[in-house]
Amino acid sequence: MGIELRPAVPADVEAIARLWHRGWHDGHVGSVPEALVAVRTPESFPPRVTDRLAHITVAVDGDEPAGFIMVAGDEVEQVYVAAAHRGTGVAGMLLAEAERQVAAAGHDTARLAVAPGNARARRFYERQGWRDGGGFDFRAEVGDTILLVPVRRYLKHAPAHRPDRHAGRMSG
Repeated sequence: MGIELRPAVPADVEAIARLWHRGWHDGHVGSVPEALVAVRTPESFPPRVTDRLAHITVAVDGDEPAGFIMVAGDEVEQVYVAAAHRGTGVAGMLLAEAERQVAAAGHDTARLAVAPGNARARRFYERQGWRDGGGFDFRAEVGDTILLVPVRRYLKHAPAHRPDRHAGRMSG
């Protein structure tokens, strides 16, 4: 069966939340403050998915999410791929879709943030033509507190807008 891209729907919330929780911990533990790790519990992700559902595109393999992106304006806010689908081309497919969405929204440059210690993600973005645009402090809300989390800003020129092809397909 092939991978298909489609907009996320309410029935996807729990599966996306599980994928996001696992992927977030894989890429952030040891690179971000422990206070932030402590609040990124399995229960914290479903409300975040629900709040951002309209901005999520999911890659599905049959009925199961293989990965997802979250795009708002010129920002690729999230890119996560299930461990079983890493190295299969799903991440590249999702990132290309994110870049297309940024361009379709009228932006010349796509941007994203990545934890400095997430070497796997940083190498992936660089292989996809993204460049490290420098560091900044991401403002993460932890209860009533704002934690400043050092991250790297990655940038890529957004390709010219092409006709909408939101539902992608990859054989495999």
